[in-house]
Amino acid sequence: MYCVGEKIIYGENGVCTVDKIAPLDLNGSVPDRLFYHLTPLVGSGKLFTPVDSNAYMRPVMSRDEAEAFVAAIPAIEPAICSDNRFNHVDSFYRDLFKTHELEDLVSVIKGLTMRLDEKKTRSSRAEATIKRAKDILYSELSISLGIDLKSVESYIAEKSGPIV
Repeated sequence: MYCVGEKIIYGENGVCTVDKIAPLDLNGSVPDRLFYHLTPLVGSGKLFTPVDSNAYMRPVMSRDEAEAFVAAIPAIEPAICSDNRFNHVDSFYRDLFKTHELEDLVSVIKGLTMRLDEKKTRSSRAEATIKRAKDILYSELSISLGIDLKSVESYIAEKSGPIV
């Protein structure tokens, strides 16, 4: 069980702060079922998930783990979808988010950036997917490394070169 104030990774939402552990204050909710009341680091709103849920949750990585991960970024291969059908490309990259692996987020960023560069065209869907991958990745690295969220990209570039 996580503690109030703890930063955790929740599903595909990235870093969230556990604000409260309590039943939901809604009509029809079970009064003795505990929920994590979460606030995402990136974005807005509140998230609620049962404490006993099977939803993906884990602690934020340590500083040492984050430093080792940043050092390994250059070796991470881009995720390349060989299918050009829009819905297959979208599904390919969406599935990589579901692994909850930071390496896969870097692969998404590298792969979609290469795809956009090769096509020499803009894709709002690809750009949104890249942004989402960066938001999740950078939020965890920000907390783990103890640096401002806006400084993460330059930190990565300084330590191991730009992601792409």
